[in-house]
Amino acid sequence: MWINNIIDHIKLPFRKEKELFSSLYEILGFYPHHIEYYRQALMHKSIGRRNDKGKPLNNERLEFLGDAILDAIVGHIVYSQYEGKREGFLTNTRSKLVSRETLGKLANEMGLSQLLLSAGRSNSHNSYVNGNAFEALVGAIYLDRGYDACMWFWKNRVLGRYINLDKVAFKEVNFKSKLLEWSQKNKVRMEYRMLKQKLDDNGSPIFSFQVVIEGVEGERGSGYSKKEAQQNASKETLQKLKREPQFVDAIFKAKSDRTKMEETPTMLVPDPEKEQQDFIIEQPAAEQPENPDTPETPEIPESSEKPEPSDEFDLSDISHKEKSREDIIAEAEAAAFAEE
Repeated sequence: MWINNIIDHIKLPFRKEKELFSSLYEILGFYPHHIEYYRQALMHKSIGRRNDKGKPLNNERLEFLGDAILDAIVGHIVYSQYEGKREGFLTNTRSKLVSRETLGKLANEMGLSQLLLSAGRSNSHNSYVNGNAFEALVGAIYLDRGYDACMWFWKNRVLGRYINLDKVAFKEVNFKSKLLEWSQKNKVRMEYRMLKQKLDDNGSPIFSFQVVIEGVEGERGSGYSKKEAQQNASKETLQKLKREPQFVDAIFKAKSDRTKMEETPTMLVPDPEKEQQDFIIEQPAAEQPENPDTPETPEIPESSEKPEPSDEFDLSDISHKEKSREDIIAEAEAAAFAEE
């Protein structure tokens, strides 16, 4: 009996190791070479672990590295996919793809959040913690297999399964419409005041507008058209309304001075960040890619049908195809422990 207990005790770490390998394979599409990088990527600072030298052991440094790698990879993909598009379009598309909320949703739906070690409660709905873990995972991939593997992972395991790149790029959130709706519901006067118009180095016109509500100056925005400038000014003003209560108070004080009536807002301010990030859609189950020991960077196929700007896409409509647990563990054991 005591011999069996000892054997079970020895097998336990081995079993956990196999489970980690199999879980990572399902997320990554390949087996880790150096599992220690991935273990650290899954350690939130709240668990308070330290290494042999007494230094904190968590995923913050890998998060820093992964953030930089993601910016480069996604920037490269967007730049290559949309030739001729201006810098503002490329920047906006990349920002939507690598936002904290987007990465948090991806981490949760890919199963990464279930592997995260944290001293707190479940992180299944914490986009900030999960988004950091996703960045740390990319940092681990980079240290384990290099830049090409990171590119392969994003193209084959993210874009090919969870995100429609064209819908992200061409989705336009009408911030001006949302701000106008808020002002009309609250019966406050709003205008767009043009500040200046100039030409850039290439001779293209640049417009600058400022939102003014009840005579109170809002935020400014610039763009290559009046519409773009007003959209940018509207977005920044919505953000100011959300984070600065004194700005809202000043608007309604000005309104009460004009109408001689005490009033409070009747409509909550729309959240521009939440509206902007609503873009991950369900993709058909993709075939399992081959193990990329020497990862290739395949071209993203051109979409045969460009989406209209009004297309909707929803972060909640995400699914993934599960593999047989027995198959995964058997593959993990064969790949990870066949060679001593």
